[in-house]
Amino acid sequence: MLRCLRIVDQKLVECGPADGQVFVYINPTDTERRELVDVYNIDEHTLQSSLDPDELARIEEEPDHTALVFKRPKRYAAEDRFHFKIHSVGAFLYDQRLIVVEAEDLPLFDGKAFARIQGLRDLVLKLIYRSVVHFTEHLRVINTISEEIEAQITTSMENRSLIHLFMLEKSLVYYLNAIQANGVLIERVRINANNPAARGFCKEDVEFIDDLAIENKQCYEQTRIYSDILAGMMDARASIVNNNLNLRMRTLTILMLAVMWPPLVCGFLSMNVRLPVAQHEGLGPFFGVILGTLGPIVAGLLWWWWKRWRT
Repeated sequence: MLRCLRIVDQKLVECGPADGQVFVYINPTDTERRELVDVYNIDEHTLQSSLDPDELARIEEEPDHTALVFKRPKRYAAEDRFHFKIHSVGAFLYDQRLIVVEAEDLPLFDGKAFARIQGLRDLVLKLIYRSVVHFTEHLRVINTISEEIEAQITTSMENRSLIHLFMLEKSLVYYLNAIQANGVLIERVRINANNPAARGFCKEDVEFIDDLAIENKQCYEQTRIYSDILAGMMDARASIVNNNLNLRMRTLTILMLAVMWPPLVCGFLSMNVRLPVAQHEGLGPFFGVILGTLGPIVAGLLWWWWKRWRT
């Protein structure tokens, strides 16, 4: 799928291929990929990296264009089951055109940042900026979901809540790697802008690039904090589960000892030998056996209730 746009009065508008300045290829077909490689001289490996979510963000200087691959989060849906995924986007900046390649049809030019576009270089920087903002928006969603799961875990020990928490923690690990890779890309863009011999960005873009680097760093720190909180929450929950298990095992041990005592006494008295109590007549030996059997059980229950009352 191909979308063609051009900049008119500092805004992006749809147009035909002949008048286009910005060409967005969404999951390009084999024919479109061959056209990008043969006609626009895009490196085949770089093109594949633009469609691979596991590739790292980077910038490469080619003879006639600058190639950038950056990371952004995919649109979250209910069927993702608390798994927030990463998406790669490739931007190929020429003197008179910009080619954008992505694997899925995600909104690229939404947000207030695209209300005024100064040129193609400015558009590329705002694409990266929108990616950083998109990560920040997803972090707020993840924080809200984690708080809801934490409330569920407080009142329930279901494994489902723990699995959801683990999926969020796993997503934050991928987010950390993606945001860090974007930070490396932004730093390379800054070096590129300060190099007079380099193509693409210029010194006029440095101020915006500096702001972009600050935003990305703040996003990274926020992601790291959320990741540490979720990891600590998982460790605390594991400790609570182990502690509850130990308490239940202690209670079961006490009950097992209480249940084991009567069979022990009965087995002792039913042995086929003459016991000392058998030489006495009356109910004294009977009551002695009853006290010997029930006494430890009652004493054990009283001790258990007393311990629970103190705690």
